[in-house]
Formats: sequence, structure tokens, C-alpha cells
Amino acid sequence: MEKKLVVAIDGPAGAGKSTIAKLAAEELDYIYIDTGAMYRAVTLEALRRGIDLADESQYTFMDDIEVVYINDKTLLNQEDVSCEIRNLEVTRNVSLVSSLKIVRDKMVYFQRLSAKNGYVLMDGRDIGTTVLPNADVKIFLTAT
Repeated sequence: MEKKLVVAIDGPAGAGKSTIAKLAAEELDYIYIDTGAMYRAVTLEALRRGIDLADESQYTFMDDIEVVYINDKTLLNQEDVSCEIRNLEVTRNVSLVSSLKIVRDKMVYFQRLSAKNGYVLMDGRDIGTTVLPNADVKIFLTAT
């Protein structure tokens, strides 16, 4: 029986992680998980709620949301927000939001849940060390 591998791709911004991950997942017929899109979805939700993005205590909604990346779509509470998460306001704020512990902890939970059945290729920062420390294959990708 074929092993249901979990593949983690880490590396610095701009190294081509997402491009390589998407191509490899397609070639292997694996599920590609865009973790950056998941953080963008939380940022969108925080912006929609009008909270102070820097105040971690205002992220009480984290237990009430679901963020899923599947079939090249980012779903926030079952709403496809794939286009909306690429807007300038989300882009400007995603680094701040993703740096908060409450956000990171919840996204790690969702990302691990996404990988539990294998046949998954996930890219992002800290994927091989924090999110999927027991991944079957770990790649650290650097490129200029």
C-alpha cells in the first residue's frame, strides 16, 4: 500500500515555495495547502470586525471561525474569500495579524487538521518545525 506522505516546504519569502509546492502537488496528485492564504482570511475577518489589529485581546472571535484551504479556495466560515483576501488592506496587515500567538495557535490547529489524512503538500514559514514537525518529507527551499 502506498504511504500517504505529508510534505512540508519551508523557506524565506520570495524563494518560490508556493510556486514549487503547487507544481509538485499537482504532479503528485496531492492536496496543496496555502498557509499564507489562511492567515489572510483571519486578517480579513479582523478587518471586517473593525478591531484594533495590534490588540491580541480583541481576537476573541478566533474560537468562532473556521478557515479552510481546499481546491485552490480559501474558505472563511464556508464563504469563499479567495479574491477578497488579496486586497491591499489585507496585504498591508497580514504580517501583523499573523505574528499574534492567538492567531498562530489557531492556524496551526487548522493546518494540522488539514494534513492529518496525508497526501498533503504544505508550504509556509515554520511548516517543518512548528506546524508539521513530524512531516514525512521536509524541504527548506532557498533561491535568488
